[in-house]
Amino acid sequence: MLDNMLDAAILKALPPGCEVVDVSQHGTASWSTGYKVAVEVDGEEKEYFLKVGYRARHADMALGEYESQKSLAKYLPDNAAVPLAFGTLESDPSKSFYITSYRDLKDKTADPTQLAEVLTKLHSSSVSPTGKFGFHVMTFNGHAPVVNDWCDTWEEWYSRQLRSDIRWEQSIRGPDADFDRVAEEFFQKVIPRLLRPLQTGGRNIKPVLVHGDIWHGNAQIDMETNQVILFDSCCCYAHNELELHMMREPRYRFTGEHIKKYRQMIPPSEPAEDFDDRNALYAMRDNIINAGLHQHRASLRQAVKKEMERLLAKHPDGIEGFQEPSINSGNPV
Repeated sequence: MLDNMLDAAILKALPPGCEVVDVSQHGTASWSTGYKVAVEVDGEEKEYFLKVGYRARHADMALGEYESQKSLAKYLPDNAAVPLAFGTLESDPSKSFYITSYRDLKDKTADPTQLAEVLTKLHSSSVSPTGKFGFHVMTFNGHAPVVNDWCDTWEEWYSRQLRSDIRWEQSIRGPDADFDRVAEEFFQKVIPRLLRPLQTGGRNIKPVLVHGDIWHGNAQIDMETNQVILFDSCCCYAHNELELHMMREPRYRFTGEHIKKYRQMIPPSEPAEDFDDRNALYAMRDNIINAGLHQHRASLRQAVKKEMERLLAKHPDGIEGFQEPSINSGNPV
């Protein structure tokens, strides 16, 4: 028996009466270690994926992933890793765990139509339980916290979160007065200019559930069903276009072709002509988080600053410079 390889809290989360027959390491990150766990119960073998986290906020991270995947599975029962349990280790309270059913996934990039269909289903069917933007627990992008207190406007939620991401990154890489100067003007001018029109002038957007960290490593193909499976989520109810932000960056395998196919299924929010600038704005979050997560990507802080400066030059007057689109502008796809 291999039961002594697993903490008592993990054993309690597995099927009652099961016998552990194999435990093997299965993937790592700088904030967690993954394992494949095989058990036998009533003569049948079952497999699970176990993640053990050891960062400072490991318990909150386990809860956030559990609730995120639970929410995804509600709307995408065939396309989400379904969570089984989470908790803190009894033998070592400095670590927490998260368990889901094991799937044999292949590291194959979902084609644009495959991915767009899954995201369209998620964004079209999900409904915020409060009608607001946010989520019922804090989630984590890597180990960067996502502050999910409910907000009435998308501008409020996104502004708060980008500020939080910047503070988090600077807590790791150190302060940057010049970056802060540019960022403050950006928050005063560009964010209102790009996000406020989404919910003014008779326009509105519905908060929908987003995975929050869609890149090729978190959306792989099930070897048995050939379906796209989403995992490692940091969900919230957000503007649906937030989901596309990582597809802008060349370091990921999801590309502009994936964005194009998604836009054919769900047209850009109005004002549609702001779509690319909103996408650039949303991409800043992933870049600033990556600058904090990975030393070799610390230069992304300066890339974010350059994008802020570019958008400031394009929208120097902020919301005062916004002009209502022509009635015949349409929805370009």
